[in-house]
Amino acid sequence: MTEAADKPMEDHVLVEVTVPAPADAVWAALRDPAKIKDWFGWETDGLKDEIDFIFVTHAEADESRRTVTFVGVNDRYEVEARGEASLVRVVRSAPAGTWTDVFDGMIEGWISFTWQLAFAFARHPGQPRRTLFFSGPPRADRLARSLLGLDAAPAPGEPWSMPLGPDAEASGQVWFTARHQIGVTVDAWGDGLLVVVDQPPTDKKPRGSTMLTLTTYGLSEEQLADLKTRWQAWWDPRFETVEPGC
Repeated sequence: MTEAADKPMEDHVLVEVTVPAPADAVWAALRDPAKIKDWFGWETDGLKDEIDFIFVTHAEADESRRTVTFVGVNDRYEVEARGEASLVRVVRSAPAGTWTDVFDGMIEGWISFTWQLAFAFARHPGQPRRTLFFSGPPRADRLARSLLGLDAAPAPGEPWSMPLGPDAEASGQVWFTARHQIGVTVDAWGDGLLVVVDQPPTDKKPRGSTMLTLTTYGLSEEQLADLKTRWQAWWDPRFETVEPGC
């Protein structure tokens, strides 16, 4: 028996967010694949299959308690009614201890996606999104939060205005902050959202790694293509491109 198996299990709240929507609406957004794609992950050819795998074939839902438990891992979504709003949390059952000090890609994903869920309900209910995604290690030693100047961003809820990546001027609001990531709204992206996740250096990844998710609303195909071209030109000299998990 391993040392971890000897330790008692306890629940750890990975992320907890208030969503400005009734619990039934939020619950539907966790169960209907057509709604899940409006907040989970980012656009890829395999997004539909990933949603089906995680939320349909490998999930057990308890309608009465509004919980979704993911088969094969000890994580679950919980939705609690708070009047006309909802409290949404992801909980992990794990051995007691200080394991949260370690960067965990799955935990960081739950944090990003849950805040994206809240953003969709708060700012763009029922609206389709378009996303761009970049992932990989830096070519030097600076990760994206520092390179973008977001390590000096104000507190959540506060406005921000400064150069952002390839853009000389940008503005919005700080949506959330976490230990390894930050989310800021971006006015110019149709009131979109930028989520930056920085993995600290490790033996396997001595320079660390970054993931950027750019969520946009209402942009034309031409505008979205221009946004991708500009951010790709900013990304390529500073980062390698590597798929998450590689």
